[in-house]
Amino acid sequence: MTVARVSDLHRTAFVTGASAGLGRAFAEMLLTDGVKVWGTARDAARLGSFGGASNFSAVVLDLRDGAGAESAFRAAARAAGGFDLVINNAGYGVFGEFAAADFSVWQEQLEVMLVNTARLSHAALREWLARPAGERKGALANISSLAAEFPLPFQSAYNMAKAGLTALNESLMLETAGTGIVILDVRPGDYRTDFETSVRRPAGPANARLGRAWAAFERMMKSGPEPAHAAASLRRALLHNRSGTVRTGRFFQAAIAPLIARLGSLGVKRRIQARYFDVG
Repeated sequence: MTVARVSDLHRTAFVTGASAGLGRAFAEMLLTDGVKVWGTARDAARLGSFGGASNFSAVVLDLRDGAGAESAFRAAARAAGGFDLVINNAGYGVFGEFAAADFSVWQEQLEVMLVNTARLSHAALREWLARPAGERKGALANISSLAAEFPLPFQSAYNMAKAGLTALNESLMLETAGTGIVILDVRPGDYRTDFETSVRRPAGPANARLGRAWAAFERMMKSGPEPAHAAASLRRALLHNRSGTVRTGRFFQAAIAPLIARLGSLGVKRRIQARYFDVG
């Protein structure tokens, strides 16, 4: 069978964090390809820009409440008659010195972006694996980050959450091999999403290194590709219909830097990162 559209493989999709940025680009790509999308946000009003499209359904979901998020997911799955594709994209940034901020700041980010995202992955996989062997299918795309390979200074919990998601994805690829279920570990680099404008910055003492790292981070985000580029990368991976890693972003970040890291030493990689963010 020639697969030309995502809807040839997946009839329904659940996308967290669909109101803006990469999540919105993913949802728009799927809608264009004829997939029925259930997209989430903490505030339903933020999803109004989808204009009441007949194949889009708004879901209120707050990942700060793990049990509530799972309940919202299950209710949406019942309404959809089950999901064929789940994209866990929702998240946020916190920028600050690890020791200077109260630990609760980092704990909340880990619970939201790792623990509760894993909870939704668990709910989706349990439903797919409960089907008879010949009827098992589904695709789970957990949106990690190139930060899992190249940690960002002063964003420690973000790095931990994304590295944890990548480890989860790698584990699930092994566990689901031969089942018909697809696991995608999607690792975006910097995209022009205004992500930096929503980053939380806990109060702390003035620090020149912090300021320099923030300036470098802002420059990277503002000069990155448009979100539609990431959506196109995800679309290609979905059409291939097999588990794997999807690195996406500007060519240097997504292709050259990982190659250099594999061929070089950890010490060299760390020195390059420190110089890049001017924190060496």
